Amino acid sequence: MGLFDLFKKGDKVGKDSAVDSSSVVETSGKSSKKDEDRDVITKLSFHPEWDVPQEQKYVFNFLANDLAPLKPNQLSLSAINIEPSQSNGSWNVKAFFRSSLSEAIELGDIELLILDKDDNRLAAQYFDFKELGVIPAESARPWIFTFPASSITADKVPEEGWKISFNLLSLRGHQLDLDDTWKKQLPKDQQEKLAEIVKTLPKLGKTEVNFTGLQAKVNEDGSLHASIFIRNGHEKAINLEQLPLEIMDARNVVVAKGSFKLDPVLSVQPNTTKPWTFIFPKELVTVKGIDLSRWTARVPQ
Repeated sequence: MGLFDLFKKGDKVGKDSAVDSSSVVETSGKSSKKDEDRDVITKLSFHPEWDVPQEQKYVFNFLANDLAPLKPNQLSLSAINIEPSQSNGSWNVKAFFRSSLSEAIELGDIELLILDKDDNRLAAQYFDFKELGVIPAESARPWIFTFPASSITADKVPEEGWKISFNLLSLRGHQLDLDDTWKKQLPKDQQEKLAEIVKTLPKLGKTEVNFTGLQAKVNEDGSLHASIFIRNGHEKAINLEQLPLEIMDARNVVVAKGSFKLDPVLSVQPNTTKPWTFIFPKELVTVKGIDLSRWTARVPQ
């Protein structure tokens, strides 16, 4: 089966998934208030290496004419159809990648999702958008995104209401999730400093939750105050109600150990890091002469 055999006369354009271009790419274009309200009709654009037969051009034009207008400075994925592979279980997802930007763009690696009509995830896969080539201003480029069987969690191909969309969580990068109480207490420059520190931390795995030490000190009353980065690599929020925690000093010795009931529940948003301070009373500090020149926090196994 050739590339163009996957696009058929009976195909119809399905759901559209549009995002503001600033979520995906930095551009120099700015729109006036008047421009922001106008409709952008995207023009059909083929990859320069595609040698499209005339009959197939009619099919693409028919599909492109069925696309809804975009607003300025949007990027969109317009679903067409899913062709499952009988040989390896992959999904060949036909779609238009569209841009309403006033300038040409070229993108890099982006994670795409297949969502059902209720926005449940059916598949997720990274794609190198450089393969699509340079996308002209205000254009629509047909493409086939192949999701391997290993990226698919659904038992079968969705029939109606599905869409292909950008994973905005992966696009924005890992961010600081600062609780309102911290926002009220910390000056703006210190908040910005925390955000910069978060950017320098090692990348998390997609299902990883990590505890990284930020600042620790022993008070005059003998209590240990430990400020910790709670790092959430998941694409869903985590809610902490009870957290057992140990502090190890530079000698790799457990110097404080306790369990903290968090009321209200401490929520850490998807793909973010939240700083939090835990106070170990004197009776939970198990060692004297603590060396906090280097220390770690961990959840005991």
